[in-house]
Formats: sequence, structure tokens, C-alpha cells
Amino acid sequence: MKDAKIYYSVGALLYCPANHERIADAVISGKFETPYSLALCLEDTIRDDRVRDAECALIRSLAKIQREQEQTGASFYMPKIFIRVRHTAQIPDLLGRLGNARELVCGFIAPKFSMENADAYIEAVRNAEAAYGRRFYLMPIFEHPSIIPLCGRYEILYGLKEKLDTAAPYILNIRVGGNDLCHAFGFRRRAAESIHEIRPIAAILSDLMTVYGMDYVVSGPVWEYYNGQDWDAGLIRELKDDRLCGFVGKTVIHPRQIALVNDACKASKKDLEDADAILNWNKSLKSLVSGSVQKERMNEYKTHRNWALKTMLLAEIYGVK
Repeated sequence: MKDAKIYYSVGALLYCPANHERIADAVISGKFETPYSLALCLEDTIRDDRVRDAECALIRSLAKIQREQEQTGASFYMPKIFIRVRHTAQIPDLLGRLGNARELVCGFIAPKFSMENADAYIEAVRNAEAAYGRRFYLMPIFEHPSIIPLCGRYEILYGLKEKLDTAAPYILNIRVGGNDLCHAFGFRRRAAESIHEIRPIAAILSDLMTVYGMDYVVSGPVWEYYNGQDWDAGLIRELKDDRLCGFVGKTVIHPRQIALVNDACKASKKDLEDADAILNWNKSLKSLVSGSVQKERMNEYKTHRNWALKTMLLAEIYGVK
């Protein structure tokens, strides 16, 4: 499993169309709950005939944030910023056009990640590091229709993992395109329903976690409700399902969702106490099993250590509740 904070720190990833003219001001003014990450999207949120305009808007936004950061000494919260591209050619093109503002870019999001484009995306981030002397992370989105049919799903998922494993340090998160997968079936969950209840989709999520969850941080799918009756209760419920199934963080489409995702990423005081006890096991004990700190459950050094490490990392980033 990943054992460094950086891989767990994406958290609530706020999606924003790259042509949003006020996003720079929102970042600079501290409009959003923290911590959060920001995805500037050039793909599904942008009309096909407006891509070049959106690229120019993105460059202006990052340049404005960078100027303000230099003038104020970074007095505002700086999120991890990712660019969701349409194709691999945009990666070197945008990095070249961004100039010094490229330093604000944490990495790139690869939509519709598939066997056909995986090698090109991996090569693009390797080349970017060689060109600029620093790492740009990659976050592939698993939403391509090819992973839906059972007859080829396992072969594709494991084939893509073999490719990603060759560049594992570059892979910050595995993302899941829940709405794209639902779209293939004509599904849409209501605010009182969790995506984990939609059994064909839940099966794909389970397979993704089985294949990737032991070696990578896998993020939860987007929740599309941000207003109306019980939208927040529904999100809280799905976040609990996400956490139980191993997903860390979530794609969000509205600032109101950030605080709820952050709260779900926090460690409980009880879990943190047990995690600390497991990672700092009392060497004087004659066995590798003991009652929990509050004497409610069993702590076992060998079988709970990965859970304890993940719990400690999340607590360091998001806090304790």
C-alpha cells in the first residue's frame, strides 16, 4: 500500500470548467473550505469548439494565482491543482504555454483511461519530468466502456495495472468515473441512494478496489447533489460506504460538498488511539494480539498494521473527530 501522505492528500477534488473566469479570484480570496484540491477540466465540461478558448482561460487563471502568490508570499491556501486534459498532446503543449505558472500544476487527470491511451499518458508525465526537472503526477480515471463487459474486464484491469506499475511513483490516485459508468446503463441515483447500491456499478467498483486497492489510493466517485432535500445526508451515507469499501477522498462538483468529504476523511479518536498502539507495539508483550485501548475490540499487530498506517496518515492530513 502507499505509505506517504502525498497520496492521501488529494481529498475533496473540486471540479471546475477550465474556462471559469472567476476561479482564480475564488482561490486567492479563500472562498472554499480547506483542505481541498482543484481540477481544471478541459474535457466533458467544455464544448468541442471552445477548447482553445478554455486553454487560454486556464493559463490566465494560473498566471493570476501565481502573481498573487508571489506578491503576498502565499498568504492564501494553495490547493493541489490538476488539469483534466482531453488527450496526451495537451500535456506538453500546456506546460510550455504556462511558463513559470506551471509550478502550480501538481499533475494531470487522464479521462477515459484505457489500453489504447495508457502508454501515451505515462510517457507524457515521464517526459514532463525530464523537461522541467520536477514530477507531475498522473491520475487516471477508470470510466471507459471497455471495463464494463465481464468477458474482458479482468484482462483489461490487470493489463492497465501492469502499465501503471511501471510508473507507480507518478500515480497519485486512481479515480473512478461513476457517472460515466452509470450513463452506460441509463442509471442515475437519487439523493437518498448510494452508488454502492447499484449492483452492476458496485461490482465494477469492487473489482477496481480488488485490483488496485492494495497498491494505490483509489478515490470515490462523484456525488452530483449539492442542494435540495437531504442532499447532505445522502452524501454522508455514500461517504460511509466509500470508506468502508476502501475509497479515500471524493470528486466533488460544488464547494458545499468539500467540508463533508473532509469530515469523512478524518480519523475517529478511538481509531487513532488503536492505530498508534499498533504502530508503536509494546515490545514487552508476549504476543502480537491485545485488547484495544478502550478494551472494546482486538488489536493484532500483523493483521491491522496497514489499517493503522492509513489511519495515521489520514489523521495527519484531515484531523481527528
